[in-house]
Amino acid sequence: MIELAKVAHGYGGGDLFAEVSLTLSPGAFFFLTGPSGAGKTTFLKLCYGELMPSRGDVNIFGSSLRRMSRDDIALARRRIGIVHQDCQFLDHLPVSENVALPLAVAGRTPQDVGADIGELLAWVGLAEQAAALPPSLSGGERQRAALARAIITAPDVILADEPTGNLDWEMSLRLLTLLVELNRMGKTVLIATHDLALIRTAKAQVPARVLRISGGNVQLAGADL
Repeated sequence: MIELAKVAHGYGGGDLFAEVSLTLSPGAFFFLTGPSGAGKTTFLKLCYGELMPSRGDVNIFGSSLRRMSRDDIALARRRIGIVHQDCQFLDHLPVSENVALPLAVAGRTPQDVGADIGELLAWVGLAEQAAALPPSLSGGERQRAALARAIITAPDVILADEPTGNLDWEMSLRLLTLLVELNRMGKTVLIATHDLALIRTAKAQVPARVLRISGGNVQLAGADL
């Protein structure tokens, strides 16, 4: 689905990554680990075409990122659900409308939005918060709303950037459960995180693989995690 072929990318004078090759295959579950500043967010941005590699190429659903127009990239991103670390919402719109925004961008009708949104909010446990404004949500509720927004267009791939970084353990497990369910539905999932306990918990439920960023490389970590 997403393939990085000898990708290099950097800021300023040096490469943050060099010669990274990786395939996110259908139905795979990956964790991406590494210290702060190692480039986890940058790696995710390369995967969904927000950044262009300085060398090498990224293939998204069979198309080379270097040959894709802005419109092509926008269409491809409809198949990629992105849960950003900062969970930005439009504070003047209720949760239901915030979650439905990607559908509006994709040209879906209001009837489609109404048919999808209630079921999705119930699935993430936010049915009672549908009319609430984002500032009234707790941290865990915001993250679940962000996940609902990311998957409203039924993407094939879900990329999550530190989705549990500001949550307590109970809420982290609740969010992980939703991501595991999506993977069992056949979705490809990649989660950037530094939480090794979360990784161990997930590996007991799904055959998750762990990628570690170190020294400009992205490598499969050992089984000791």
